[in-house]
Amino acid sequence: MTQSATLVRRHSEPPIVTADSAWGLPSTPYPVGSEAFVDAAQRSGHDVPANVRRSIVDFTRDAGVTGAMLIEGAPIGMLPETPARPTTPTSKDSVSEFSLVTIARLLGEPVGYLPEHGGDLVQNIVPVAQSAQRQVSTSSKVDLMFHTEAAFHPHRPHYLLLLCLRGDRDGLARTTLASAREVAPLLSPGTRNTLFEPRFRTAVDESYLDGRATTWGAAEPVLYGTPEQPHMLFDADLMVGTDPAADRALAELSEAVAGHHTGVVLEPGNLLIVDNTVAIHGRSQFQPRFDGFDRWLQRTFVVADLAASVAERHGRIITTRFGR
Repeated sequence: MTQSATLVRRHSEPPIVTADSAWGLPSTPYPVGSEAFVDAAQRSGHDVPANVRRSIVDFTRDAGVTGAMLIEGAPIGMLPETPARPTTPTSKDSVSEFSLVTIARLLGEPVGYLPEHGGDLVQNIVPVAQSAQRQVSTSSKVDLMFHTEAAFHPHRPHYLLLLCLRGDRDGLARTTLASAREVAPLLSPGTRNTLFEPRFRTAVDESYLDGRATTWGAAEPVLYGTPEQPHMLFDADLMVGTDPAADRALAELSEAVAGHHTGVVLEPGNLLIVDNTVAIHGRSQFQPRFDGFDRWLQRTFVVADLAASVAERHGRIITTRFGR
């Protein structure tokens, strides 16, 4: 596994957990994403190596200074060629999907979001030529800007899981991370105080609008929790301040993140878990060849419970409508 240093001063790297025993998961005949599939994954939690299970339980209690952890050696099964698009059917088995949902159930409740690949519980993240220069997960020729996953969403995920099936051959695609607990101490006291106030609004991502005009969420703080263990809500592309001082605070935070972050080049079997309330993430640009062997990740979102979204959810698919 390859990890990067920060640009200015070193950001802590997420702890790495390597299974201390064989990690075998049973196969299941159920369709990926079905409730029977999720139930089978929950039952398989006892098949996860004990040290991995303990580390996940500890992470749910305290995400640590980095707000992320990396599990090595997750089962991914046999792979066909990388699909051309996230929803392109493939001949792969469901081993990697079962691995992801098994870990997701140890963390909470896996969910999908209807605008994200039709609400699939496990989503393929692959480079797509048509979106190479956009601020979306399928881009490649631009840095994906730092953000809280679905920062605009009232039911945004608590955890983001990224499982690498096939790494970037050139080692250029780094999943970048910056933690509130690493970055907040770098800010001036005045900026920290401003960021703890509800003076920031986030636009809805275009993928959630289906052609409708965008809307802005209610004013919220960027930093919340306690000064000693802050949480963060941030989107470098979609967030603005409600006044000039708030905009200046955002600019100082953006500068601190740019100079103080880390990055992980994911390799096959690496499972990165991000606490979406503590760490923001992005991705560096890379050069796909579109030959069937490009970088291929799978992604799963996890919420703490399903009750909060019951009025805007069908099964495990959150259906909140945005725009006008």
